[in-house]
Amino acid sequence: MSGTQRYFLELSYHGGPFHGWQKQKNSHTVQQEIESALSIYLQEEVTIMGSGRTDTGVHAAMQVCHFDYGGDFDKEKLLRGLNGILPKQVAIHRIRQVYPDAHARFDAEERSYFYRILLRKDPFQDDLAWISFFNPDLQKMNLAAQSLLRHEDFECFSKVKTEVNHFRCQIKSAYWEQNGDELLFHITANRFLRGMVRAIVGTLVEIGLSKKTVSSMDQIIESRDRASAGKSAPAKGLFLSKIVYPAKIYLD
Repeated sequence: MSGTQRYFLELSYHGGPFHGWQKQKNSHTVQQEIESALSIYLQEEVTIMGSGRTDTGVHAAMQVCHFDYGGDFDKEKLLRGLNGILPKQVAIHRIRQVYPDAHARFDAEERSYFYRILLRKDPFQDDLAWISFFNPDLQKMNLAAQSLLRHEDFECFSKVKTEVNHFRCQIKSAYWEQNGDELLFHITANRFLRGMVRAIVGTLVEIGLSKKTVSSMDQIIESRDRASAGKSAPAKGLFLSKIVYPAKIYLD
């Protein structure tokens, strides 16, 4: 369509009610809700492309997707309109025009996640954190997390049935911090494999509980065997938190 423009949507969502990000038959997904809202407001069928998938129950403090549209609209009115149509668990925060070849997935330079563990029961946080009564050793977990920066192949943390050409990721930072009764794990990389962060968190917690040793982290990664890593942490504690793009893709 001549005159078609491309736009980035910046959004957040509570992943609890959804069967992940990606649209699929007979499942309630975030992508499906956003496409439906855009199509209703713009009165034509609109499809979107996200920066990446999140699994069932995983949240996003920041997610980005793009869509194409050939007409004109007022950004502020579209923002209000979409938020009025979308369910309460999904919020659009910003609409930005980008160059026609800009791509929400392929142009992302790095992605960040954080994972929340609460060390006490909290009825207001039950669906937003892994609530556990163990008290893992933060120093051990941080020492083991540094092993991630020394490697590039993370097949051991990937879901077994996944369609990827390779398992290489460039992890730029990975560390734990404690704020009172909350443990927070932060990780940033150029890309992530399916289930990767939850598998890393589960493995690091086992190290923090002395079920595995700090030195075993390198061996687990080098094994490239998912069975050698720890159990995956629950989805409800994981948040996609930041996506970085080059400034040159934006037109506004």
